[in-house]
Amino acid sequence: MITTAPKYSRTMPILIRLRGALLLFTGLATLALNVQGQDSAEPWFQEEAAAAGLEWNHVSGAPVDRHWFPEIMGGGVALLDYDGDGDLDVYLVQSGHLIPEDGQVVPTNRLFKNMSVEQSAGGDPSGPGFVDVTEAAGVGDEGYGMGVACGDYDGDGDVDLYVTNVGPNRFYQNQGNGTFKDLTSRLKVGDGRWGTSTAFMDANSDGKLDLFVVNNLNWSPGIETPCNNYRNRPDFCSPNNYNAQSTDVLFIQGRLGYTDYSRKQGLHLSAGNGLGVACADYDSDGDTDIYVANDATPNALWNNNGTDNFTDVALAGGCAVNSTGTPEAGMGVQWVDVNQDGWFDLFMTHIRRETNTFYMNRKGRFRDMTNMTGLGPDSVRLTGFGMGFHDFNLDGRLDLYVANGAVQAWGRDESYGEDAYAEPNLLYQGLGNTRFESRGEGTASPVVGSSRGAAFGDIDNDGDVDVVVVDRDARVKLLRNVAPRVGTWLGVELKGSRFKTAVGAVVRLETSSLVDDEIVIDSQYRLADPAYSYLASNDPRVHFGIAPGHDVTGLFVRWPGSTEEVELKSPTTGSYIPIQR
Repeated sequence: MITTAPKYSRTMPILIRLRGALLLFTGLATLALNVQGQDSAEPWFQEEAAAAGLEWNHVSGAPVDRHWFPEIMGGGVALLDYDGDGDLDVYLVQSGHLIPEDGQVVPTNRLFKNMSVEQSAGGDPSGPGFVDVTEAAGVGDEGYGMGVACGDYDGDGDVDLYVTNVGPNRFYQNQGNGTFKDLTSRLKVGDGRWGTSTAFMDANSDGKLDLFVVNNLNWSPGIETPCNNYRNRPDFCSPNNYNAQSTDVLFIQGRLGYTDYSRKQGLHLSAGNGLGVACADYDSDGDTDIYVANDATPNALWNNNGTDNFTDVALAGGCAVNSTGTPEAGMGVQWVDVNQDGWFDLFMTHIRRETNTFYMNRKGRFRDMTNMTGLGPDSVRLTGFGMGFHDFNLDGRLDLYVANGAVQAWGRDESYGEDAYAEPNLLYQGLGNTRFESRGEGTASPVVGSSRGAAFGDIDNDGDVDVVVVDRDARVKLLRNVAPRVGTWLGVELKGSRFKTAVGAVVRLETSSLVDDEIVIDSQYRLADPAYSYLASNDPRVHFGIAPGHDVTGLFVRWPGSTEEVELKSPTTGSYIPIQR
């Protein structure tokens, strides 16, 4: 800690934002100097799925002469500690076959147990090793899978699973002994449409986890229509070719299970081609709001009115369409406070010929600031799906990883192999002041594919964030973080109790540093919610990178349903701190 300094000041969020704006307009060279001298060619990730025992192939089921729309969109992935042993396990959502033929083997979802704890106890701490425990756990759903949500819906201390499908979804209750029980019928949450991304969240601030399900088209084989790509060859259609938009579902948890409150909450008033979802208290009024990324239709921001209903305010709020007034192909989405002012911004991935979009939150209203961030140019040539902002190199600044993959064959790059839809993923390094710089793919050798779901978390518990990527019709990828560490880190594991969920809490880390003989206090904000990216559920723990010269001076939490912060115990860096609500 710094004990002497001639001056003391506290940088408030609005001052930080203004300072960032001044730097932005006074010269990008200044920002470039803040990359801590790291070589832009130095890899930050290393692909290790096979070496770690994570052996799994996604199957779309699409024959070469058929282009049914759902077959280009899967599959999903979750990182969760299903057995409560302290490390992250991996659940992979399989697509399979929309109409299985007689005698055809139906591939199922798979659960891989992380054996790191067991290996360490046995004297062999050689990194994460995974074992397939699907049959023993009872979570091998055979539906045409899409996305997944993880959360402790019954408050018994273990993680439950909800899986979306093209067709009835599945709800698996964790029994606390390594097995799950299918409660779909009992809880009445099967739905029957084409579910995509999904999230557990507390919609009515009663402390219990409700469930939001995003639906895409009202799809059936009968609505399929022939489409050609720009080379006039048969290919997958745009969702707008079908004119079959669907509405999303909000299940509210009651005493005996879940009830569909979609009509009562007003969700029936807005239909779209839904793909992504993320939940947060974007307007800091104490309740949880819902953002839905729609494909080629305006996005929806469901403002929680706190009076048992929601209102779509995306258009009035400035986040329904881009800065030109055009609806974009929304896929992955995340609430993230990029400029660290205490208001959660929005980032979304889009299709080729559209930039990914960054909406800055200005006290509850949004502005498309993509062109000011450096996140636009590289994304125009690619189609983004899964994504996540994290401080990968522990320098106190958020970075961004985007998983890409085409939905139409634009012309195969032979270096990418036989997959006509393969594209390289992208890594952006945060420069501070809401600016980013591309680091290419972020790996020493090319890692390309038709990437879809991407989940983020510290799989080996070494203090940095790794990535699991699902590629359509290819092997899963485990990207272990090998980025040179600039600073140190701190993690927080918020734990709810019965009818007091921690999902949706906001954690603030306060640090001090000496700048020009003045002590400056900075804050970083993290949202404790695993539901972001695309078809994914992520590490529920929040993670902070701490730059050199910064001392931790405070750790605070704002629990869901509240507008007040609570100061937590004095944190220790280099570890995960459990906090019980």
